[in-house]
Order: sequence, then C-alpha cells, then structure tokens
Amino acid sequence: MDSKPDPLHILFFPHLAHGHMIPTIDMARVFARQGVKATILTTHLNASFFSKVIERDRELGFDIDIVMIKFPSMEADLPEGIENISSITSQEMGYRLFKAVRLLQQPLQQVLEDCHPNCLVADGMFSWATEVARKVGIPRLVFYGTSYLACCVLDSFLRYEPLKNVTSDDQLFEVPGIPDKIMMTGLQQAAELRDSRSNNETTVVLHKLLEAEITSSGVIMNSFQELEPAYVQHCRKTLGRKTWHIGPLSLCNNDIEDKLERGNANAVSTHRVECLRWLDTKKPNSVLYICFGSVSWISPTQLNELAKGIEASGVDFIWVVRKTNKDEEEEEDKEEWLPKGFEERMKGKGLIIRGWAPQLLILDHEAIGGFMTHCGWNSILESITAGVPMVTWPLSNEQFSNEKLVTDIVRVGVGVGAQECSKWMEGKKLLVTKENITSAISQLMVGEEANDLRNRASALKWMAKRAVEEGGSSHSDLKALLDGLRLNSI
Repeated sequence: MDSKPDPLHILFFPHLAHGHMIPTIDMARVFARQGVKATILTTHLNASFFSKVIERDRELGFDIDIVMIKFPSMEADLPEGIENISSITSQEMGYRLFKAVRLLQQPLQQVLEDCHPNCLVADGMFSWATEVARKVGIPRLVFYGTSYLACCVLDSFLRYEPLKNVTSDDQLFEVPGIPDKIMMTGLQQAAELRDSRSNNETTVVLHKLLEAEITSSGVIMNSFQELEPAYVQHCRKTLGRKTWHIGPLSLCNNDIEDKLERGNANAVSTHRVECLRWLDTKKPNSVLYICFGSVSWISPTQLNELAKGIEASGVDFIWVVRKTNKDEEEEEDKEEWLPKGFEERMKGKGLIIRGWAPQLLILDHEAIGGFMTHCGWNSILESITAGVPMVTWPLSNEQFSNEKLVTDIVRVGVGVGAQECSKWMEGKKLLVTKENITSAISQLMVGEEANDLRNRASALKWMAKRAVEEGGSSHSDLKALLDGLRLNSI
C-alpha cells in the first residue's frame, strides 16, 4: 500500500513590523487550511503578538507552528526588548534595528537546513533571502504586502527615472508607462526615491530589492483581481513578473476572537472591547473611524489641527492615537496635542483610544460610515472588505500611490489634500489644515456623494468576499500556486 506523501512544507519569514507580520500570519493560516505544513519564523518577542491565534489553529487540527530565533540586539547595539519597528523611538534606533535584521541571514539559513521546507516565502524587504534560499536549494517567493499599483509605480520610477526630468519637487508629472494617467509630485515620493537622483548608494539598495524579486521564483500579492485588474495585467504581461494574488488575506479571520486579537494579542483590554459597546449606541453609518497605523509619526501640531477639523465636522468618531511608551506619552501631554477641553466637549460624540484597537471588529460594525486612513495597504483592504469608504491621508512610503487607487481609480475615498511624504520617523509640523480635514470628512459622511462612495465600497466588499471563495479569482491563484509548488514547476 502506497504511503501518503508528505505535505507541502512552506516556511514564512515576515519582516519585523506589524504591517508586514499581520498579513504574513494570515497568509500562513490560509496555506495551512489548504493542507500545507506552515512554519512561521520570527523572534521571541514578535511571536508573542500572534502565538494565541496559531495555537487555536493547531487545536483545530491545522499543521502550523512557530520557530523562534534569537534577535541580535547586542550585535546591533540595541536595548533588549526592541525587536519590532513599532518599538523604536528615533531614527538612529531604526537604523540599528535594520542592521540587526540583516544579521538574521545566517540564522535563517540554519533554520532552512534544519527544517527542510519545500519553499521559503520571505518579505520583500529581505533582498538577501533569495540568495539564502538558493544556497539550500529551494525556491524563494517574495511577499509584497502592498498594491499592484504601488509596485507598478515603483518599477516606473526605477525604470524611467521621471524625477530627473522635473525642475522642482512640487512640479506635477505623469507617472510613465502605467495603465492610467496618474499625476504625482516629487514631494509625494519616499525620501529614498528622491535621494536616488543624487545618491548612488540609495539607487543600489532599490535595485537590489528589484533584482532579488526578479531572480526569485515569483511574487505573492495581498490583493484581488477585481480590485486592480489593469495593474495585475500590467505586472504580469508588460513587466513579465510571475505573480499570484491571494487576498484579501484578512478575510481568513472569521471569529470574534481572531478579529479581536489580530496583530497584537498582548494589547487587547477591556476598554478596547467597550468601544464596540459604544458603537452599539450609534446610528448606522454615522461614526468616522480614524487610525494612522502602528508606525506613523504625526507632529503634535498636526494632531491638534486634526482634532479641530474633527470637531468642526460635527461627526461622531473613534480616534486611535499611537503610543509607544510612557516617556512619549508624557512628552505628548506636555506639547498639548489636543485643543484645550476637547475631550470634555466631545463626550458622547467621540472616543479616543490610546494604543492598539480591534480594527477589523470596528470596521465591521454597522455604525461605522467612514475610515480616515494613512493608506497603508492592510488598512485599505480591511476598509474595502468591510464596505467602508475612506478619507485618505497618506503619510509615507508607497501610501501616495495607494491613495490614487482609492480616490481616482475605484473611487471609494476622498483625499484631505496631503502633498508631502514624510521621512521615516519624522512627523512634519503641519501638512493639512483644519478646513481641508473638515471638508473631506463632510464629503465622505454626508450627502449624495457620500451615498455614491458607500455604494461603490459596498460593491467592492462583495467582490472581495467572492474572490477568496471556491472558484474566486484569489482562491484560483492560490490553488495554482500550491499545485505548482507540489509539482516543482514554480
């Protein structure tokens, strides 16, 4: 009698940042539900953010586990306990963390040699992972937790170098060689792209990332065909990339416990659950949810202006404000980032959550009528899968590209008019005025235009859900990817 073949074994290696870990953990869980043996490689501290949900999946019979490696804090001159980008408090500390991440190449190779997986799925930020996988003789798949559109825009910048043809950073230009007419400025690009005009070292780093992708076995994308079909086609046909879209990955979180703990099980507390009870007292589509992600830095001056804009709009709201540690909290209190008496005046109309919030559960609530977001890709997809239109306020990296998809292409959002990409760990003083903030909120939440935005968002919600169901576009891509890996044809 023939013995049953060993299951396909895939090792997942996420970047040490919540925005990268969250979709990677979701992806590992999705693969495990397809009969794959899924192993997640991370450090001890980062494992604590998601170990509970992995344990629940194991209890359900799925073959999924976590392998932990020591984080090289001492070698990178970092304090113990700093193993995630959300924990850093200065640019210098950030550079040291990235140095520590580069030192994970040898531990990764050792784990691959010990575990013998059939494939490595590593975050796109790890350019060196392609070579590590080659050394042990297995395919490396790149995971990009962003949009196809953002990837196409980045390729355009590296291929055509349009920034070299503008006379100033605030000059509008058309992004060359992509399906739609998208106008941007130099100010809206990450500092690395602006620096690449004169900094050869920056150019080398960007091209290394691109080369690692091109020489890998392909790219997994957290997106779905119906959301950005022209860019899926452009990436595959025009750019010649081998990609599989398997998203939205957040839809693998089906029960309340998974949604409550997703991303940071350590942070769940009573007051975060109470916000859901508060929402129960509100009318449908009446509350604006405001959150700028886990690593965004916004100046106290800008936060103060945002508060004034919220108050002037008259809209009920839940506002999540990032905190990193007690010192920062005390510093923010000193700088008076809220207008005097704001919280007292907003009693009953608004809630401020300092720290982590159960975003999936909040967005799913019928009282939520809009989401003010920094245009991180996880947040955009979570808003789309909930059928919630957006106020877009990009801050850094590829978020200005993501905004174009939301506001110009699928038209489920209204921009606040953000014009400048902040450098990492650098919150600009004042980029968006109270008047612009109030106007965008009103457009999104009130009137005929708001209904149109909501209807388009609702249509996308059902497209997203169908994409991950049996026979849907993302489910089909996932099946094709796994079949290819099992046949060694990737």
